[in-house]
Amino acid sequence: MPGSSRGARLVASLASALLLFTTAAACGSDDDSDAAAPDTSASANSAFPVTLAHKYGSTTVKSEPKRIVTVGLTDQDAVLALGKVPVGTTEWLGGYKGAIGPWAADKLGDAEVPTVLKDTGTGPQTEKIAGLKPDLILAVYGGITKDQYTTLSKFAPVVAQPKEFNDFGVPWQQQTGIIGKALGQESRAKELVKGVEDEFATAAKDNPEFGKSTAVMATPYEGLFVFGSQDPRSRVLTDLGFKLPTDLDKVIGDEFGANISKERTDLLDTDAIVWIVSDIKKEEAKLRRNALYSDLDVAKQGREVFVEESADYGNSVSFVSVLSLPYMLERLVPQLAAAVDGDTATKVTQPSS
Repeated sequence: MPGSSRGARLVASLASALLLFTTAAACGSDDDSDAAAPDTSASANSAFPVTLAHKYGSTTVKSEPKRIVTVGLTDQDAVLALGKVPVGTTEWLGGYKGAIGPWAADKLGDAEVPTVLKDTGTGPQTEKIAGLKPDLILAVYGGITKDQYTTLSKFAPVVAQPKEFNDFGVPWQQQTGIIGKALGQESRAKELVKGVEDEFATAAKDNPEFGKSTAVMATPYEGLFVFGSQDPRSRVLTDLGFKLPTDLDKVIGDEFGANISKERTDLLDTDAIVWIVSDIKKEEAKLRRNALYSDLDVAKQGREVFVEESADYGNSVSFVSVLSLPYMLERLVPQLAAAVDGDTATKVTQPSS
């Protein structure tokens, strides 16, 4: 994102990945096996073998995995939520020991911190992954290629991204469910999803204006970059009841987001806009100097939410996982409520932490 090598890396890496991949139909197979709580190994083993469908076919996990490597950029949170600690994680946002954010750190307990792998754009570090001796590789929130899938499958069963969503576009609910099934904890995963969905439902009920409003997430990266409906960040807004701009997907296409032209600045004129920025003061001032944007009602009436991308809060907004979402909602919901309360005198303030 603008003025930030971290932000540029975040958008550019996902954009380049999505250009390589296409969307298709069909998702994981249904399995009615009952999975027990994560601390009951004997019962968990009864869920195996389990077969999961994905973009490159299907993968069978024969027994309860013990050494899990997450190639998917946010997959570690679902693993941790289900009571297991990966031996290896893949770094995305950076700055966190073991690639585990503060919203998930307490799930680590006394376990050894995972080895952090890096994907600089050339794909997973296969040799390092092999050295970790995994018995399961998760690449659910990701975009591995067929060749990368084939290579990784030499070391352990690989659960790749589902077919029915854009790469890097699987909703957190499906992500949690897929990983729960792979770990023999399908029932527990459903409970976790319901718990977070209940938090969304409560926030929407407590803020009826959300359901009457439009909103969008954007960043001033190389101009004006808007996230589309298939991006998990946009789904946060719709899960809270907001509607996205009518022509958003027509402009974005099947990508997770795109820079918009000056002629389509109208997409930003919503009842609330969430700006993910590198520096709040600098980027807000820069947006004010953009005549096309500053003339929109959303700007003139102060219906903007600014989120610092590299702060823990900003990271939680981008991470969108079963563990990061409750952390994020505590901070984002009050800001959105202030933005759409109908009173232009209301200031959208930053969370205290």
